[in-house]
Amino acid sequence: MALADILLTLVRHDVEFIVVGGMAAVLRGAPVHTDDIDVVYAQDEANLQRLLRALDELDARFRGDPRDLRPDVTHLRSTGHKLLRTRHGVLDVLGTIEEATGYEELLPDAPALDVAGARIRVLSVERLIAVKRKLSRPKDQLMLLQLESLLDELRRKP
Repeated sequence: MALADILLTLVRHDVEFIVVGGMAAVLRGAPVHTDDIDVVYAQDEANLQRLLRALDELDARFRGDPRDLRPDVTHLRSTGHKLLRTRHGVLDVLGTIEEATGYEELLPDAPALDVAGARIRVLSVERLIAVKRKLSRPKDQLMLLQLESLLDELRRKP
């Protein structure tokens, strides 16, 4: 339940976020495996402070940084990817995805799901497919095939 603990910590701190990437695919029903959680977060100052408190509770540190740095609000104000490790696993907090798509732009494509007893916004299968089509890494292309297959299956269900 470790990865769920990350999500529940974000929810407990009222962080506005959307699960994207591999975990979104898993939560939407794709038969894929992932070891991390990717979230896009709202960039307003109040949300940055809530996110910072949640990351502090998670004991988040930058992955691969020999200085063992903790993220601060300056890091969170950037639109880039913050690749973190926490006491419960790997968490990537993203200001944007694609070229420059942020939280507000993703909201219409991120209906909430019940996850571990909480309502969490998760990127739709259709939007995940659109994102993966823009990427060229082999693992993204493989996931694209699985997502397209899942979408076909979902459309066939009554």
